[in-house]
Amino acid sequence: MIDLHSHILPGVDDGAKDLATSLEMARIAVADGIHTMACTPHIYPGMYLNDATGIALARARLQADLDERGIALKLVVGADVHLVPGLLDGLRTGLIPTLNGSRYLLLEPSHTMPPPRFEDSVFNLVAAGYTPIITHPERLTWVEDHYPVFVRLVQQGAWMQVTAGALTGAFGPRAKYWADRFVADGHAHILATDAHSTGRRLPQLTPALDVVTSLIGAHEAVQLVVNRPQAVLENLAPVQRIDASALKNQKSWLRRLFAGL
Repeated sequence: MIDLHSHILPGVDDGAKDLATSLEMARIAVADGIHTMACTPHIYPGMYLNDATGIALARARLQADLDERGIALKLVVGADVHLVPGLLDGLRTGLIPTLNGSRYLLLEPSHTMPPPRFEDSVFNLVAAGYTPIITHPERLTWVEDHYPVFVRLVQQGAWMQVTAGALTGAFGPRAKYWADRFVADGHAHILATDAHSTGRRLPQLTPALDVVTSLIGAHEAVQLVVNRPQAVLENLAPVQRIDASALKNQKSWLRRLFAGL
């Protein structure tokens, strides 16, 4: 499996606090079946002043540490990019990294309120040739009143990344409901750990993959952790929506599920 969202680099943001934590996170990931992980620290002016050069250097150092210890995890460069003015210019100049140098980037909206001109900002990125992957929409406090916005963003060409821990209930029943909803409605393109530590936010995909399989079947579950992430790393053309036939036999069950929530 491939994990496209992690905070495994030590001491650069609110993720791994030191090398020992990073190494243990890597061991957990490998034990779970993850062979490739994107190092995606926050880029947020005024708080996390990371850039492409610094992230690449930190990735190379950690990869060397992993290789020295025989931990079979491949690291690639990325960032968890906050939606701020100047984002597009930063991408064009190379100051802000995309995922493995591809057209894809992780885009993190504000957790507490919808960003001004959110849809326009995402559309401008798509029009410029990028594919924004909106991180953890199920955990945003404003998703209840703005779910149709995320559906429109998908229709415009954006992708959605659901957090593994949200599907397993690690972030509470509200986040689980919306994680299930994004997956069941066919609006989740990527499943990632958003791992920050070896505790509650650890780098494991398998438990959530079981939930995804129960919702939309094994074939589509594999798309979320293998095929689409690999396409991202190889910079292949995006496939926007899941195959509706994967949901054909589960619609009535899903309706009952959501009616009870």
